[in-house]
Parts: sequence; structure tokens; C-alpha cells
Amino acid sequence: MARGEHHRIHAQDRTQRNRVLVAQEAARLMSEHGIRDFHHAKLKAAERLGIVDTQALPRNNEIEDALREHQRIFHGDTQPQALRARREAAVEAMRFLRSFDSRLVGAVLEGTADEHSAVCLHVYSDDPEAPGLFLQEQGIPLETQTRRLRWSNSDQSEHTVLLFGADGIPFDITVLPLDALRQAPLDRVDERPMRRATRVMVQELLAEEDIAAFNS
Repeated sequence: MARGEHHRIHAQDRTQRNRVLVAQEAARLMSEHGIRDFHHAKLKAAERLGIVDTQALPRNNEIEDALREHQRIFHGDTQPQALRARREAAVEAMRFLRSFDSRLVGAVLEGTADEHSAVCLHVYSDDPEAPGLFLQEQGIPLETQTRRLRWSNSDQSEHTVLLFGADGIPFDITVLPLDALRQAPLDRVDERPMRRATRVMVQELLAEEDIAAFNS
């Protein structure tokens, strides 16, 4: 093997090892420090490890895989409980918000939620103020933010986000127009249309967990 080819292969191996290390450290930071943003987690992980090669930065789905593995190894006794509590809370919230066609998204749906995770819902109304007014009428104190969502490589838009807590669980509710029911925004993990679940689908997930626990 030529010397140049040997060096190239060695560099590729080193880059791949660093990608794994950064993904594992990013997963640890997300799990133990409650960091929710994949990009922030990977940059912080690379900085902590002293890795400056941008080719060694893992993709978001690599970090998500590492997060699942970290939770399995280090939090196998507590993470499933936190996940179930949030899925049950999501069912109750979606029943409460049924007039807004709510959908569950994010870590609670994907199964990577932990005690730091909010229940993330999308609600739909052509009056962007209606969901917030409804919650305020029920006596629920809210914080309001905005969030930019991507629908394609060239299409982005900002939407109202409602933040509140209930029974110790944080909720993060994005208000979208009704026509967004036809097309989900792009997921930050894999840049594909975001997975969404109705209340019935979440109830089915809980039932599947019960069956798996019974058979284990």
C-alpha cells in the first residue's frame, strides 16, 4: 500500500472514531444536563473533547442513536418511567386540547424523552391566538415564544409556542395553521417530515408497553 493511501485510511479511521466519541459525549450532555438542541450538544461535546475537525461532527441521527444507547446503559431503570409519565400526560393534554387537532411530536413520541423532556405538541388553528386564549381561560399560566420551522429547503416560517407546566411536567405547544395538518414540518434529526401521533396512536403505544411489560 502506498504511503499516501495508508495516511488517508488512517485519517478516515481517526475521523470516524472521533465522530463516535462526539456522538457519545453529546448524548451524555443531553441526558445528564438536559440539553435539547442537537447542534448545541455536538458543538459542546467537540469542544470538551478538543476535537476541531468539522468532519468529526456526527449527524443528528447518530447522536440520537447514541442517546438511546446511553439511556439503555445508564438510565434503564428511570428513563422508561419518565417516558411513560410523559406519554400519559400527553394523552390527557391532547384530550384537553381536542378542539385543536393536537398531535404529539418529538422525544416523547420517539422514545428518547427523560426527566428533562417537555411534552411537545402541535395544535392547529387558523386563529393563532385561539389556543393560548383557551389555555388562559382555563387558568393556565403561559410563557410565549416563537419558533422557526422548516417545511422544505427554501420554505421556513415562524410560529407561536406556548410553554407551561402541569404536575411537574413541562409542555411545549407549537401553534400551526390548519393546512399544516396535511404536511408536517421537517424534523431536526433527519430533515424528513416530522413524525406525528394522534391521541389514539399514543394510547396504542401505551397499550403496547403494557403488553410488553406483561410478557417480560
